[in-house]
Amino acid sequence: MDNTQKAFLQLHVAVILFGFTAILGDLISLPALILVWWRVLITSISLFFLIGFGKKLKAIPRKRILQFMGIGVLVALHWICFFGSVKYANASVCLVCFATTSFFTALLEPIFTKKSFKWYEMSLGIIVIPGMILIVNNIDLSMILGVWIGLAAAFLASLFAIFNKQLVNEADSFSITFLELGSGWLFISLILPFYLINAENATFFPNLEDLGYLLVLALLCTTFAYVIALHALKYVTAFAANLTLSLEPVYGIILAVLILKENKELDLGFYSGSALILLSVLIYPMIKKYFEKPSFDKN
Repeated sequence: MDNTQKAFLQLHVAVILFGFTAILGDLISLPALILVWWRVLITSISLFFLIGFGKKLKAIPRKRILQFMGIGVLVALHWICFFGSVKYANASVCLVCFATTSFFTALLEPIFTKKSFKWYEMSLGIIVIPGMILIVNNIDLSMILGVWIGLAAAFLASLFAIFNKQLVNEADSFSITFLELGSGWLFISLILPFYLINAENATFFPNLEDLGYLLVLALLCTTFAYVIALHALKYVTAFAANLTLSLEPVYGIILAVLILKENKELDLGFYSGSALILLSVLIYPMIKKYFEKPSFDKN
């Protein structure tokens, strides 16, 4: 097996692990806010070792550190909404909502980067609308709030992805991730006391089963998955990487069916709407590659 084949295998493993986060969010009994607090704490501690106990941070200007920390607040809010969607709906609904991130990015990126709107991105985004209508019309009313929270998670994911793209070359990836997750943990720590005071019967400390799931979530599905994905990107094209990463909600929904048996609470209408949204996500890299080729390559 050569380096490229190994890279594709690593990338698919990483995407499966990313997709598994929603499943773990369902299995962990802690509320979303507390779940994310533990996740970013454990992940930040593991990343601290990967950045040489903070030595790499000394080379980053203070202005950039503050910018990364600001993005970290968006990341924390995204994860709170992501797991909140799992809690108020289920893993499958959350993952389908998360698949709309590319639609929000198509809308927001031109606003923040001053780039022109691309008609093919907007066209694919329109496919999302009937897909979401099918989903909303074919799930239990008790899950509707979870849909809105999931869409908020997708919106926040598109925001921090846009901002990260503008600053990604200002520091190494591990330092950026540590700063963002560390600041996310600080942000949640500030609001956590208010949540605990007002929440009824909120459990803060995980039981042994939840602790095991949290360790898998933080160390395997976050730190390890991120490291192998980063390594794989050295040997595959950006197109292949984007196409593979777009499979995350597909893998996640399959895992939700196999592990959580969510197909018993969701009907054909939901999966039809999901298929429309996932189709737009999967074909986007191919359409983008075609329309962004140099004009002399187009036949």
